[in-house]
Amino acid sequence: MAININQIVEEFKRTNWQDPGTWHALPKLVVLLGILVAIPVGGFFALTQSQLEELERAAQEEQKLKEAYLGKKKQAINLDLHRQQLREIDTQFGALLRQLPNKSQMDALLVDINQAGLGRGLLFELFRPAVSEIRREFYAELPITVKVIGNFHDMGAFAGDVGQLSRIVTLNDVSLRASKDGNLTMDATARTFRYLDDEEVAAQRKSQAAAKKGGKK
Repeated sequence: MAININQIVEEFKRTNWQDPGTWHALPKLVVLLGILVAIPVGGFFALTQSQLEELERAAQEEQKLKEAYLGKKKQAINLDLHRQQLREIDTQFGALLRQLPNKSQMDALLVDINQAGLGRGLLFELFRPAVSEIRREFYAELPITVKVIGNFHDMGAFAGDVGQLSRIVTLNDVSLRASKDGNLTMDATARTFRYLDDEEVAAQRKSQAAAKKGGKK
């Protein structure tokens, strides 16, 4: 059966597309075929788009999981190293802590500082520990106002002896002035430190927590 193209074109031209009831067989067939093709094609693209988005989300989640896995794997590999470093830090901290006297050793340390000066032939005009300590997180600081008289060499030796004490002592705010007899007068603040015992640390933290709570009211 031969198809007359001109006849088909004329038939489509005469078709009133706004009134489907007047359509002839050929336009109906074309529209039906178009619908049958459009539905699966549209459904395919709609499903494919959602699947592509889901695939993208899955890929991003996979990347996150890989990064988390690699991070935990690295931590696991370095765990022994971290433990070793922690043990070394604890050892170093313990060594430093042992350089701080406890409460019962403070009087002996004050005697050691005084003897260091007297042993160098210095004359103490003033040796006055502060009335109260300055509390820090885990240690207390005790300033000692000192005034000594002697020659330059002996004062330098005294400063060296203080630095060599088994406990931590620092000399701060040092000032020197010449005396009429040729000696020097040194004014300074010696600072020594002691660690707080467990009860003192607990009491201090309790006091700080109460102060913060009161400040929030």
